[in-house]
Amino acid sequence: MPDVVHIAAPADPRIVDYVGLTDPELRRRRERSHGTEGGFFIAEGDVVIRRLVRSAFLVRSFLLTPGRWAALGPELADVDAPVHVATQPVMDAIAGFHLHRGALASVDRPPPADPAALAEAADLVVAVEGVNDHENLGALFRNAAAFGAGAVILDPTTADPFYRRAVRVSAGQVLHVPFGRVANWPDALTHLGNAGFEVLALIPSPEALDLRAVASRPKQAVVVGAEGPGLSAGALAAADHRVRIAMAPGVDSLNVATAAAVALHHLARRRPSRR
Repeated sequence: MPDVVHIAAPADPRIVDYVGLTDPELRRRRERSHGTEGGFFIAEGDVVIRRLVRSAFLVRSFLLTPGRWAALGPELADVDAPVHVATQPVMDAIAGFHLHRGALASVDRPPPADPAALAEAADLVVAVEGVNDHENLGALFRNAAAFGAGAVILDPTTADPFYRRAVRVSAGQVLHVPFGRVANWPDALTHLGNAGFEVLALIPSPEALDLRAVASRPKQAVVVGAEGPGLSAGALAAADHRVRIAMAPGVDSLNVATAAAVALHHLARRRPSRR
């Protein structure tokens, strides 16, 4: 069983990893400057923590309310990490907001993955440009997992998939879908094409190719961009095809995560099931 430590005050130094969860700048500084060389990140909620303990990630510690410790305790029995137990008011004071899920974990960040190696091992890839909304990014990872994408490739401006909200919205799938960040964007899309991928830029333009006319191929990459600005000219130029999702009159676009889900479902329909 893990060591159980009862926390009575929010200033207890043993729970510094969890302080100020709603302050993005504080989180960036703290999570990158503590612990292992790559820093750490925070996982939130029962669903994510259950996925976490079944993964290869190294857990630094847990912070749980008594109720969550009672529920999760049997699943944490073999995890070699301290469990900090705090009442709901103390946990809320630590986090800086009412954390009704009552379950957090601090996790070592893994070394950055090589995007080229990830793409080589995958047959369906999601490439992401400029998505800075953590909830959209988390939903993208959840959809990528649902439809069998083997990797997610991020441009330099896309948000951190290990940010707490992104991990939570992904339902923990950020822990299971391999991802890597490229510095040479949009050249990375050209490299995907050279590696045998059909690169499909997803846009709402009526002049684009209807997604329903796109056949599944052994190697395909779906490129999505931020809502509003959409994909850059460079990303569009690097794509083999500009592809749209047909919609009812008067509706011009979908949420980026929803659009990616529609495209991935279409492209994955003839691929062997991964389940």
